[in-house]
This record gives sequence, structure tokens and C-alpha cells, in this order.
Amino acid sequence: MENLNTILDQIPIRHDLASHIMLLGIVQGFFLALVIFLRSKWKSAINSFGWSLLIQCLVFLDVYLCYTGLIKHIIHLNDSTEFLVLLITPTLYFFLYTLLERKPITLKKHWPHFVLPVLYAVSQVNYYLGPIQVKLNAYLGAYHRDLGFVDIPGNMNYSYHFIKDQFRWLVLFSFAFYLVLSLLLVIKTRKRGWTSPKNIKVDKYIFSRNTVAFFMVLMLTFLFIFLNYEDDGGDHFIGIVQTVTIFITSFFMLSESRFFEKSWIADKYETLANNSIKFETIESFISEAHYYAHQNISLKKVAEELDTNSNIVSKLINSETGSNFNDYINQKRIALAQQRLLDDAFKQLTVEAIGQSVGFKSKSTFYNAFKKHAGQSPSAFMKQKRSVISP
Repeated sequence: MENLNTILDQIPIRHDLASHIMLLGIVQGFFLALVIFLRSKWKSAINSFGWSLLIQCLVFLDVYLCYTGLIKHIIHLNDSTEFLVLLITPTLYFFLYTLLERKPITLKKHWPHFVLPVLYAVSQVNYYLGPIQVKLNAYLGAYHRDLGFVDIPGNMNYSYHFIKDQFRWLVLFSFAFYLVLSLLLVIKTRKRGWTSPKNIKVDKYIFSRNTVAFFMVLMLTFLFIFLNYEDDGGDHFIGIVQTVTIFITSFFMLSESRFFEKSWIADKYETLANNSIKFETIESFISEAHYYAHQNISLKKVAEELDTNSNIVSKLINSETGSNFNDYINQKRIALAQQRLLDDAFKQLTVEAIGQSVGFKSKSTFYNAFKKHAGQSPSAFMKQKRSVISP
């Protein structure tokens, strides 16, 4: 134990420009993650981004502690975040997926993405449960070989080294794999035709494309470090790149904030008059993939998806169609229901089931809306149309 304490005391504490830059990024990253978690919904795209940001900050906090030598005060936690490194790219991909596909991430469907991090964590159990001398030697081997090593008490199983020695290759594989997946996702979105609301500075497609570019920069930085430094000696360069990225993200979030817009202090009607979003944008979004047929659609959700105000959406719909939001949506639902009531592909469904398929939650709501917009009941509509078709 005396040898252990002696070497710990000899580990120098290093504070320089690189450490200060890393610390700035880590603090800012934790702050952004906190803001995101407080303001976003659980299964939203921005919430996924918050988790990715949190994981990155935990990883680079470990890098910061190792680089400065402060890790000697909690040496038993050395390398404890390695498995989290393998979660950085999957969580960034989850963010892009939920942002562009508008589908939530579920463990039941997306569990394969967690296999590599979990298997790596399991392979390192002997290291995690090993004595503090094992953690100290691992740190000394990466940063301070000149200080020598300490003796390991008892019999230690070093089988975990087989996978640990391949850790950098696993990280590179993870980066390359998710870079390809993310690139394909962005290309798919582009081909599908992305319609950007005109009242925002950076739309979701551009932000997603920039995120993929960040993937590439981070992977190339990691590859450079891998080829030029042994062990963890150059990890602080990755931390610096991460700090720059976090502050660019912070700038984006602040620039999109309503705090800097006139609408933040304007009243309701002044805001409406100065907004540049067009009715065609709303119409295109709602009609795309029958979004109006979703049972949980609401004025607020449509406004959030278009990054605008619900009052603006309501006013534009009213001025262009003469209907309020609910009637506007129900008209589209009834038109689709009329098609399906006469379509042989839906003949196995009951009238109530067809109502649910176009977005109505109850039979009575569907019947009332149908009579209002079609002037008759669904049964009368089918009888009339079929009598016209029949000879």
C-alpha cells in the first residue's frame, strides 16, 4: 500500500490550454443536456440528442480527469466509461432517426444497437471488480509509464485484456457503421422530398446533414489519434473537437430561440402578421403520408413539428379554408374514409374500424363528423354509391 500511495503522490496535476478547453465543453455540455431534459418530451428527437450529449460529457469528463491527473483521487473509476464510448454513435443515430423518421426509439425494436456496448461491459467485469492496483497500472501504462507500476495482490484474471486491447478498433467500427446508417437516413430523407418551414434559420435536414459531418470529423480525428498515439495519450484532441462541437450546437440552439425574435415580446396578432410560414407548408406536412389520420394529431403538435406557433397555424387554416383546425382535419379524414368504404381492399373492416383507421377514436365521433361533412351516415353513403355503380 505504501508503494501505491507513493506513486499516486508522484502523478502530476496538469492544467493547460487543452484542459481548460475540455472543461469548458464538458460544463457546457452538461448544462445543455439538463436544459434539453427539462424542456423536451420523453420520446422526442431532442430528448435522444440530450442522452447522446450526456453520454459524451461523461466520457470526456473521464478523459479530462485522466489528462489532468485528477483521476488519481478516484483511481478506482479509471476506464469506467469505456463502454459508454460505444454508445456515442448509436445515440446520435437515434437522434437522427427520431428526427427524420418521426418514430420513437423502443428497446423492443432497437435492442441490437445496444449489443456491442453491453457485451463489452460484460467482458470487462474482471477489470471493474479488480483491485485498485489494476486500475492504477492501467492509467500509468497510458499516461505515466516513467513512474513504473505497482504490484498486484493475489491472483488476477487478465482475460479481459483480449477485448480491451481491441477497444480502439471497436470504436472505429462503431463510428464507421453508424456513419453509413446516418448517411443513408439523410439521403433517404432528401429523396423523399424535404419541405422546410420558411420561418426557421436551419431546418431538420440541414441539421441532420451537419450531424453526419460531425460523425465524419470525429471519426477522422479518432483515426488520427489511433495512428499517432499509443493508448490514451491523444484523447484530449478528441475532447477539444467535442468542445468546439458543443459550442456550435449551443450557438444553433440560441440562434433559434424565440428570445431573440420580435415575436417573443409581440402580442398574438403582431406575431401572426410578421410570420412568414405559408399555408402550403402546413397543407403539405399534414397531407404527407396521411398525417391527418393519426389519432393523436393536434394543433399544438402540428405547430411544434413546423417550428411555429399554434395561433399561426390556426389563423392560416381558417383564412385559407374557412374552417377551424378540427373541421379541416376531419374533412380530410372523411374524404379518406369515403375512399376506404368503397375500396375492396378494406371490405373486411367494419365501418367503425374504418373510422379508427382514418383517425377517429370513437364510433360516435366518426358518425357525427361523417354526417356533418358528407351530409349522410356512412351506411347511407355506401348504399347510395353502390346503387349508382350497380346496373
